[in-house]
Amino acid sequence: MEYRDNSKEKVITKKDLNGMVWRSLLLQASFNYERMQAGGWLYSILPGLKKIHKNKEDLSNSMKLHLEFFNVHPFLVTFVQGLVLAMEENKESQDSIRGIKIALMGPLGGIGDALFWFTLLPITASIGVSLAKDGNIAGPIVFLILFNIIHIFLRFFLMHYSYKMGVEAIAKLKDDTEYVTNGSLILGLTVIGGLIASFVNLKIATVINLGNNVMVNIQQDVFDKIVPNILPLLYTLFMFYLLKKGKKPITLILFTLVIGIAGRGFGIL
Repeated sequence: MEYRDNSKEKVITKKDLNGMVWRSLLLQASFNYERMQAGGWLYSILPGLKKIHKNKEDLSNSMKLHLEFFNVHPFLVTFVQGLVLAMEENKESQDSIRGIKIALMGPLGGIGDALFWFTLLPITASIGVSLAKDGNIAGPIVFLILFNIIHIFLRFFLMHYSYKMGVEAIAKLKDDTEYVTNGSLILGLTVIGGLIASFVNLKIATVINLGNNVMVNIQQDVFDKIVPNILPLLYTLFMFYLLKKGKKPITLILFTLVIGIAGRGFGIL
């Protein structure tokens, strides 16, 4: 598609970029299974498109392009926004813009999951839970504040970074993707391991009388001597195994409830 107006001019300001970051929070407001986030995506960059394309036909064609199927990690969408706006401003071809959007969907999904769901969420949630465990009402408030401060900061940073770097940002992303993903996964798994030891409470209450006033506490004298908190670890791994086998989470919750009640009733746990 040829542009009616091929003039290239830097018209997007920092204020425009910041405004579009806030609009990106509504990315999934019109989510559907035909075009996924397309409606919210167009809404998030529409002010920029209107400033770039003075010709109404060019604007119309650009809007149609950005109503095509689109699905990316919602917290990293501003990276795509900045990049696409820079390309639109430079009057790159629609095929190039479409190709960039498609190419970034998968990698950003993987990076976003590792960075936010497996790293940031467990860390901030563990801080909040540790406070709430003692009855402190600040627990959930601290969690929400910490999580969203980092999340919102990254939205603004990625928008300005990708717009400034333009297409060069993709090469930088490719170089750093593996390090970011692996580092985030390692940190996230470390935090989850700490949460298992702290919040999964599974202990054997059985005490065996060996005679001559010799009592053996199965938990303290056997399991804890092998590996402290080995039972919570084994039970968590067992639940993970069942999930991988296709068992529903609600089934595992009910199973855990039954085990806990039965074990307590018979004095085993």
